[in-house]
Amino acid sequence: MNKIYFTSDHHFGHKNIIKFSDRPFKDVDEMDEFLIQKWNEKVRPEDEVYHLGDVGLSSSGKLRKILERLNGKIYLINGNHEKSAQACHTRFEWIKDYYELVIPDKDFERGEQMIVLFHYAMIEWNASHWGTYHLYGHSHGSLLDDPKSLSIDIGVDCHDFSPLSYEVVKAIKKTKSWEPPFAKSNR
Repeated sequence: MNKIYFTSDHHFGHKNIIKFSDRPFKDVDEMDEFLIQKWNEKVRPEDEVYHLGDVGLSSSGKLRKILERLNGKIYLINGNHEKSAQACHTRFEWIKDYYELVIPDKDFERGEQMIVLFHYAMIEWNASHWGTYHLYGHSHGSLLDDPKSLSIDIGVDCHDFSPLSYEVVKAIKKTKSWEPPFAKSNR
């Protein structure tokens, strides 16, 4: 069965991100190779990956070669650094600014779970009061996690430089103390 993964903010080819995000690499080539390895350790060719922006800051030719080495069908949510990625648009299943993904899941009351995908963190999002998840990037782990919110920074700087599976995202959400705002216990 195909798996679904989420990730963000690889910044392939971006020398300054090593310093900016305090990444443990001596140079951009080492970083790029490590990120490719971590991606392919988890993602199989048939899996789906939702990348929430800032794929790379290199020439489109260099980025294209990196993207060709990554496993999976990749869906891109635009970040604020996508010029090179957009030039490689044929490598992506689609490119959008925002997306509401619905995943069949018998663990939820309606038999499905909606996940709002956006590069930037939001305080509220569509159906957030009904338990919809929100995944974002951009902040490189600089925002404090709200234990009462069903949002999570999915960026590589927060998750051992690896994509997270839907199952792992779901497990993280179970650690949160979120309650529906209209629940009887809140009245």
